[in-house]
Amino acid sequence: MAKYGIIMRMKKLRIILAIFACNLVKKLIRLLGRGGTDFPGRVALKICPDLLGHMAKGVTTIFVTGTNGKTTTSRMIEQVLADSEISYFANKSGANLLSGVTAEFAAHCTLSGKCRYQYALIETDEAAFKHISKFVHAKAVVVTNVFRDQLDRYGEVSHTLENIRLGIEGCPDAVVCLNADDSLCTSLADVLPNEIVYYGVNVPIYVSRVFELSDAKYCIRCKHAYEYRYVTYGHLGGYYCPNCGFERPKPLVAVTEVTKSDAEGSDVTITVGDTPYSARINLPAGYNIYNGCAAMAISHVMGFDLKVASLALGHFTCGFGRMEKFHIGSADLRMILIKNPAGCNQVLNFLSSISEPYVFTACLNDRAQDGKDISWIWDVDFERLAEMGDKLSAIYVSGVRAEELAMRFYYAGVPREKLHVEKNYDLLTDALTAQPLPVYIMPTYTAMMDLRGVISKKYGFKAFWE
Repeated sequence: MAKYGIIMRMKKLRIILAIFACNLVKKLIRLLGRGGTDFPGRVALKICPDLLGHMAKGVTTIFVTGTNGKTTTSRMIEQVLADSEISYFANKSGANLLSGVTAEFAAHCTLSGKCRYQYALIETDEAAFKHISKFVHAKAVVVTNVFRDQLDRYGEVSHTLENIRLGIEGCPDAVVCLNADDSLCTSLADVLPNEIVYYGVNVPIYVSRVFELSDAKYCIRCKHAYEYRYVTYGHLGGYYCPNCGFERPKPLVAVTEVTKSDAEGSDVTITVGDTPYSARINLPAGYNIYNGCAAMAISHVMGFDLKVASLALGHFTCGFGRMEKFHIGSADLRMILIKNPAGCNQVLNFLSSISEPYVFTACLNDRAQDGKDISWIWDVDFERLAEMGDKLSAIYVSGVRAEELAMRFYYAGVPREKLHVEKNYDLLTDALTAQPLPVYIMPTYTAMMDLRGVISKKYGFKAFWE
């Protein structure tokens, strides 16, 4: 008994030391003007490898995972929590690996490891999900979609799907919200014992679509080619297999009408069961309609007031770089993060719907967080840019791989005189803020962080972690 008591005291001491060290390192990094979202957690895990499990005890946790839309869906759910006056914290800085989530919990716990909040809303990287769910057992999980993404890190979509499955296995009691329109997502229901709630979009969301390569062309059960009653984007929509009968399940939570879409957002009807809710989604582009539907599905599962949830979609704050707007003098800049062909094509769909002239900027990096393989740019329908004619006033290209991206645009048919390569972010920012037309910036992750950092420093916008 005495030995056991010593072990327990040592364990408590490690927890206290790990949380103290984590928060101290984070403060020191912030004093240096850095984000400090990952390294403090690594320090804490060196001291106490199972620290996250201790801090997450008794906390009602919601996980958001999937290839695209995690951050925006999380911000929508966060607004629902705030409007519902629920005590919560969220990893809004984007720290979605094991170390980052550990640091986020540590920032919201006492030194003894007791969380100060009732709820935790955690966006988790698909590959890291299986490691995080070993320590955090969620009450609900939402899977946004599964697309081909960063082949050098995630591999093919089947590998991403397997990572998500393993992550959910760590949450055996969670209700899982799956995107009914994604055949890869719905296949998870075949191998999981969890209660499943489907959400989806029952109607097309674009008048016309860019050309896209499907990431799930063949039936996951029998390998026969899918047929579609309608397509929303990518491989999402009303799919069915004429060979084995595998098809899109009927969603409990569904977008049943899109009454208006413009450059600022969409007006939709989201039906939960038999009850319709009118909602204004205050970000543009069709994929944000899916994010709003996912947020409503989680709200239903968690028992939140759905009227409150539907209203929250109209005034949530977008995540940094996710359709984020910067008003600088008379200039209007909107930053739209991209990381794979599916997301990039959806940005082009959105740009195609804009009727007024604008300036387009694309920034391509090939660092670890972006994916080293940039061959995916040849799978994007950039030919759509050439079709925009005079509506597209100019294109600025930047980033580590700016020249390769400029070449892709040139081969897509964009006139050479419209292309401007500027790799210096200070000079690029000066050029963009001098534009009389709206500017749409499409960067990969590290390019977004670098360019956003320059804009924030120059013009006094909040840092990404604030």
